[in-house]
Amino acid sequence: MVSPEVALEALLARQENELLERQQRLADARTEVSRFVDDYNAAQRDLRGAVIERLHGLEEIRFRIEELTGKCASELLAFATGGPQSEAGRLASQPLTENLAARGVAMRSIYLESVHNDPATVEHLRWLCAHGDEVRTTASLPCRMLVFDRTHAVVPTDPDDSAAGALVLNGRGVIVALCDLFERVWASGVPFAGGRPQRAERGDGELTPQEKAVVQLLGEGYTDEVVARKLGVSVRTGRRITAELMSRLGARSRFQAGLRAAQLGWIDEAEAV
Repeated sequence: MVSPEVALEALLARQENELLERQQRLADARTEVSRFVDDYNAAQRDLRGAVIERLHGLEEIRFRIEELTGKCASELLAFATGGPQSEAGRLASQPLTENLAARGVAMRSIYLESVHNDPATVEHLRWLCAHGDEVRTTASLPCRMLVFDRTHAVVPTDPDDSAAGALVLNGRGVIVALCDLFERVWASGVPFAGGRPQRAERGDGELTPQEKAVVQLLGEGYTDEVVARKLGVSVRTGRRITAELMSRLGARSRFQAGLRAAQLGWIDEAEAV
């Protein structure tokens, strides 16, 4: 039988450790907030002299993208959200890709890992690679995005409905931030090799990139619909992945799932909160 003194000492030690961890997280959060404020102020300064163009409707968006593609001289960066690509989208992108390739423009595109579930999209990605587009895949993406020559970016006004409208941005601070975001995602992406990527055997305490993305999104409080959109899967599939993960973690809430995954070493604690 454990004496009350020993039990209380253990309880206090655990609470002290939890307090130290909270203090460290708070300090890290203050640092991130300060960095965000600095970046925001820099972006605001750049935006004062920037032009933000608003596009309405799919036709206007496509026309402006074609125009920017025609002027693109050195590099195109792209986030392609939505998982499997529509036939109309695939057909519309091919002449633009051919135009860029013919002029020697470097192209890099990041698609969602879920594209491997759609043979037509996989074939389209093979076509892109054959025409000079470097393609990688990742578990989740923030929104659809095109960056032309690191001077102009096209992003949707509503990430849930990219056809509703878009913004054309050219402020230096904003473009630098978007390019930095692209490079971070690119560095962690998996090069597309014509088929579903082969993954090494994982242990009981390891997550696939898609599962890791789900845990992070759950910890950030996103709904099932948003999680599914960011993964490029159906809401039903997203809910199935979420349910399996929470069961595996023994978690009763989304936030608890993120903390539990961090405690088990499946993801970094900073990514879970």
